[in-house]
Amino acid sequence: MDTLFIQGESSKTQWNHVFLSFRGVDTRKTFTGHLYSRLCQVGINTFIDDEELRKGDVISTKLEKAIEESRVSIVVFSKNYASSSWCLEELVKILECREKLKQVVLPIFYDVDPSKVRRQTDCFGEALARHKQQSFGAQRMDKWKAALTEAANLSGWDLQNVANGHESKFIESIIKQVLQEVNQTPLDVAWHPVGVDSRVEDIELLLQSGCEDEVRMVGIYGTGGIGKTTLANLQPSISTL
Repeated sequence: MDTLFIQGESSKTQWNHVFLSFRGVDTRKTFTGHLYSRLCQVGINTFIDDEELRKGDVISTKLEKAIEESRVSIVVFSKNYASSSWCLEELVKILECREKLKQVVLPIFYDVDPSKVRRQTDCFGEALARHKQQSFGAQRMDKWKAALTEAANLSGWDLQNVANGHESKFIESIIKQVLQEVNQTPLDVAWHPVGVDSRVEDIELLLQSGCEDEVRMVGIYGTGGIGKTTLANLQPSISTL
């Protein structure tokens, strides 16, 4: 007999497993787009920012909330990342959550040398120089520089040093790490499973009953192969342990 434990949040709280921070003009239609699709394919709830909806130079409350509620933040450092004040503000917030909430931050260096991010040289130094001319303020600039240095010192991936720069293999190595961090296992589930909807609803009721903005855990007990993990995998607000 096997036991599967699943955890879920009440209907009032929806956690994102992953928050993606990236510069849209560089990678939205290429690397980050492919990474996002792959994360979704393996069942990882991922928040991807719509750059076209941004206004001003301060990140929105919605975006801050998305970062706070994510278990993992993936930061895609590309050549124009630092040219966006939004990206830099996201990075500061992400690292604050890493410190205060013990969240996982995974930096990806996409065709940029990590040392240039760490020391703010080349395109990163040029971008910060432009921000300085726009009168962003010394305190804000110092936060951005410190955040870039801190993030570049974290363990991450450099495209040129993983899988010989082969992007699809590079993405798979990232997916494997993220799955470990969010305690999920990539499983194949039928496109149109039959007879499970009512059982998913039963699990949801158990997770929500008497639960006010908390995480609840439910154990499913039964012989191997009867669909315990499939049942959990069909509900995005549930993650297997």
